Amino acid sequence: MSNSPNGSTTAGSAGVVWVTPLLGATLVTMCVLGVTGNLYTLAIMRSATLRRAGSMYVFILNLAAADLLYLGTIPFVVCTYFAHDWFFGEMGCRLLLSLDLLTMHASVFVLVAMSLERYRAVAAPFRARRSTTRNHWLMALGIWAAAFVLTLPMMVMIRLREGRPSTVGLVKRICFPTWTPEAFKAYLTALFFTSMLLPGLLMVGLYTGLARHYWAAQANLTHGSSSSARRRRLKHKVVGMIFCIVVAYWACFLPFWGWQMAKLFSSESLRSLSAAAHTYVNFFVTCLTYGNSCVNPLLYTLLTRNYQDYLAQRATKMCHSAPLVQHNCNDNDCFQTSFSNTPPSLLIGQPER
Repeated sequence: MSNSPNGSTTAGSAGVVWVTPLLGATLVTMCVLGVTGNLYTLAIMRSATLRRAGSMYVFILNLAAADLLYLGTIPFVVCTYFAHDWFFGEMGCRLLLSLDLLTMHASVFVLVAMSLERYRAVAAPFRARRSTTRNHWLMALGIWAAAFVLTLPMMVMIRLREGRPSTVGLVKRICFPTWTPEAFKAYLTALFFTSMLLPGLLMVGLYTGLARHYWAAQANLTHGSSSSARRRRLKHKVVGMIFCIVVAYWACFLPFWGWQMAKLFSSESLRSLSAAAHTYVNFFVTCLTYGNSCVNPLLYTLLTRNYQDYLAQRATKMCHSAPLVQHNCNDNDCFQTSFSNTPPSLLIGQPER
């Protein structure tokens, strides 16, 4: 796969040597920015408000964890690109070359779960209301288990082997799959379906259904107070941010999988490309996949801020609609009392009341 460290074997070709330091600098920058952004996301998620937000809290934590694991492979990739050799042993082959598949599947499965929870909250509000944080954690555990099962064949079948001696007698080591070309082709095709095509179609279907529900609701909507209009705008922003996270995943990983499928099924037509062109495409799709883990923290931060604003608006509404609470407290105390005694309805995973 093109973003595995062994994709560097063509990087030493004459005419593309300059790409290796450029790629190294780009990936190191992405690693620093991505790790910082995801750690900041985890810090934001410590908010007590978001801890009570059920599925939102669970799903973003798992997405950030997947991004951090994926970004953690960058130092090993950069080292191998520069050295044109593998220094991390056979266990390193199995772990590092499988980790990208594991986190890729975990991320897209969590995105599907977020989309499904949002749809259930609108289409089946009473069933969604019964969802608990424990159920969401069990769902997250199932997601990681499914991702691990899909990654297991790569972990089992990869081996470290020595390449042919160079002209000066140096023997370089590479990670290499031991299965037949036909089996490897079938496996990568299956991964394309499980990590890209099927989840993508599911999310398109869910968001299409969600859009229909919103359009129907807007058609029947009567003009209310300005605070109600603000809550609706914040709710739409949250849905829009989830959609942006989904689109960002597709934009960053579709070129990667398109290149993999082209090499599997149209290898003859790609032979006309020069070694330099292959290297450029490999490096481009590699940077795109890591770029997704850098963009996500920005989207997560915007999502959580919009969601916190939405919860604050809902808490204020509940406060002023509760005469007993309103009678005994000022606005600030009323907000805190109402919010602590009334668990916030989940925008993602639970319906509005």
